[in-house]
Formats: sequence, structure tokens, C-alpha cells
Amino acid sequence: MTLATDWSTATWSPTSWQTKPALQQPSYPDARRVEEAVRELSLLPPLVTSWEIERLKGQLAEAARGERFLLQGGDCAESFEECTSPAITSKLKILLQMSLVLVHGARRRVTRVGRFAGQYAKPRSEDLETRDGVTLPSYRGDLINRMAFTAADRTPDPRLMLRGYERAALTINFIRALIDGGFADLHHPEYWDLDWVQHSPHADEYHRRVAAIRDSLHFLESLAGPQSGEINRVDYFTSHEALQLLYEQAQTRQVPRRAGWYNLSTHFPWLGMRTAQVGGAHVEYFRGIANPVAVKVGPAMTPDGLLELADVLDPQQEPGRLTFIHRFGHARIADKLPPLLDAVRRAGRTVLWVCDPMHGNTETLSNGYKTRRFENILTELEAAFDLHEQAGGQLGGVHFELTGDDVTECIGGARGIREDDLRRAYRSQVDPRLNYEQALEMALRIAERMAKTAGPSRNLNAI
Repeated sequence: MTLATDWSTATWSPTSWQTKPALQQPSYPDARRVEEAVRELSLLPPLVTSWEIERLKGQLAEAARGERFLLQGGDCAESFEECTSPAITSKLKILLQMSLVLVHGARRRVTRVGRFAGQYAKPRSEDLETRDGVTLPSYRGDLINRMAFTAADRTPDPRLMLRGYERAALTINFIRALIDGGFADLHHPEYWDLDWVQHSPHADEYHRRVAAIRDSLHFLESLAGPQSGEINRVDYFTSHEALQLLYEQAQTRQVPRRAGWYNLSTHFPWLGMRTAQVGGAHVEYFRGIANPVAVKVGPAMTPDGLLELADVLDPQQEPGRLTFIHRFGHARIADKLPPLLDAVRRAGRTVLWVCDPMHGNTETLSNGYKTRRFENILTELEAAFDLHEQAGGQLGGVHFELTGDDVTECIGGARGIREDDLRRAYRSQVDPRLNYEQALEMALRIAERMAKTAGPSRNLNAI
């Protein structure tokens, strides 16, 4: 497809997005304080490195070829208050547990990407919120303003970008320390057990899979001797929706001995449906960074629109560069996904396709709680596997909103959480998440599905 606009990166800079229409941006009352915050943020050390980003890009290219599977998950919106060691550790644990289940079922290497260390901003349908006759700005995440419904809390504060950077740095530092200290050693999955494991309906099945993996590791080492490297630790990467463009701009850098610009606030930024307009500020920003990037794809996306985005964001068709995360809802995926798959196939493009079965299945109950039904999430996920296979391809990953905590935000699952149960432990600030038990159950269901078509076990050195 030939575009009338000049999309050459020669015309791009970290600030060129400011010449385009920018949606979902906060309205700060004091421009001087914004400039000061951005200037200060731009001088702080990067949160991730270019070589980590390039390593992830290589793994995503493998996933697009069917050699890996992407597991991406975490909070719908992180909060500054939950930047604590127990909260971070529990999220790390559930992603490790899910990935082990997937490795065992799919016989495929798994890339683990957390929705953390930067998922502090959220798009909103309305700029304003009214309660009891009082109208204030909507809560847009801790990076922008605060949850409490007061004028002081809801007024966007640019200094919160610095607070977000600090919380992201603390999170990444703790995760790296855990991994480097042996927490993610595949020989010791018992480190990842949560309190619920002993009484979960799926505890026995989980432990059987873990035992099978441990036996495989011991067998491999009995033949080849003690192993080192990835067999003792696993990679972890960060991701967030790159919504607040001033924050992303401030952490966009050139690095020695590499061409181009990198967003060093995260390994894997994604673009939401509300901000994926070709010609808009977010697409303008995304097209110029060297990171692998993802785009959320919903029911309004057309085949031509999808190809236009691909041409702008990945003109060189670089392996691992572009991921499409589709989110249609269980009732619409069968109609909406096949035309997009066909368009990408006809264009000769290889992209990584990932299913987000959460966002299209959100509903608000009569009691006021926003929730998602486990069976609807699973139905969309199963349909995604079927539709990709029917199109001659394969689903390359999954994207979940989940937590390692004992919350009651989504209905269903093995314990049969009901509408009346939601009030027991509903803690999400924005969207409902799978709790630890539901997340592991989902991983077991995916593993069962993938095991049906999995080939022989691959080299365990790359688990």
C-alpha cells in the first residue's frame, strides 16, 4: 500500500508527535510545571536497556514463526500504593506458574512479559465525571491524577510522571534482584507457590506438570552435565500502554553503537484502540521508536485500516517488530477476526498475533460492579485458536489482566465465583482482573488445547 504521507523516519523526532492530534492526553493547568517535570525526567537514567529490547524483539520474531509463545499479563492499571514486595512477588509468581504450565502443554518456549513497571495511565471514555452534582476530571491513572474525588486529587499533576518513573524503577529493580538471586531458578518452582496452592481445585494438576518439568531437567542434566544460563533463570520483560506521550518522550533516547531511538521506559509498549489513528500523535510517536510495538485491534478495525497501520509502523517488515493484539469479545470474534487474518496473509506480512480475551468481554452488572465472565473469556480464547488454525496460521500469544492476589473481580472459574461474591474482595481501580486461581486455570486450559497440536519437546535450555 502506498501512502500519500511521507512516513520516512528521517522526518521523525521524539517530539514530532506534538504536531499531530493527540487524544487521551491530560489537560495540565500549568505549562511551566509540565516543562520542568519533562526536563527532569529526561535527565534520569533509563529503566531498561537497548540490548534487552533487542533480545525481546528476537523472541517475538520466534513467536511469530511459531517457535515461541508470548504470555503477557498483569494489572489493568498499576497503583503507586501497590508498589510493595508482596504485590510484585505475587505477580511474578503467577506468571512463572502460568508459563511453566504452558511450556509443559505446548512444548514451546514461552516469553514472559509483565504489564508492570509503567502501567500507570489508562484511557477513559469521558474526560469528566459527575457525582452528586459535582463535575471533576476523570481518573486517568496514578501517572496523571489521583483516585479520590476531590478537585485537588483529580487535577492532573505533572510531578506524578516523576513518581511513576520512581515506582517503575523500584519495581524493575526488585524483579531483577529476585531473578538474579535465584528466585526464577527452574529447578526450584516451589519458590513460586502461593498460599492457595494446597487447597486449589487445580493444585494436583499443577504440581504434576511441575514435577514432569523437573524430571525433564534432571534427565537432561544427567546426560549433559549441570547446566547454566537460562536453565537456572528466566527472562522477564516489561510492557505498558504508551498513553501519556510526554512521559514516553522523556525516556526516548539514542544509545551508543545502535541506530535509531529507543523508548527506554519499557521493553514493549503498546498502542490502544482509542489512540491508533494513522495521522494521530500516538502512531506518529510509535513509528519512530526501535522497540517492538503492539497495537490493540478491536471490532471497528477494517482490513485496509490494519494494513495501513502495518505500513506506517513496520515499513521494513522487520522480524519481531509488530504485534497485533486482537480483542473482540466472544460474540464477535468469529465475524471480525478472519477478514483481518486474510488481509495480512494476502499482504505477505508476518506479524505476531496475540489474543486479549479480557477487554471485549467486560460488562457492568445491576449491582454496579464491572466484571468479566470466565466462560466468555475462555470462549473467545478457544475461538481465537480455531480461527487462526482455519486461516492456516497460529495464535502466537495471550494477553491477560490478572493479579496474584485473592481478589473477586471476574465471575466463574473452578470455584464458581458469583455476582454476590464480587463485593468480598473487589480491589481493581479500573477493570476486573483474573485472580491467581482463575489465571492458573486459564493457563491449564490453554495448555490442554495446545498439547493437542504440540510437536516433540524442544530443548529445555531455552525454557
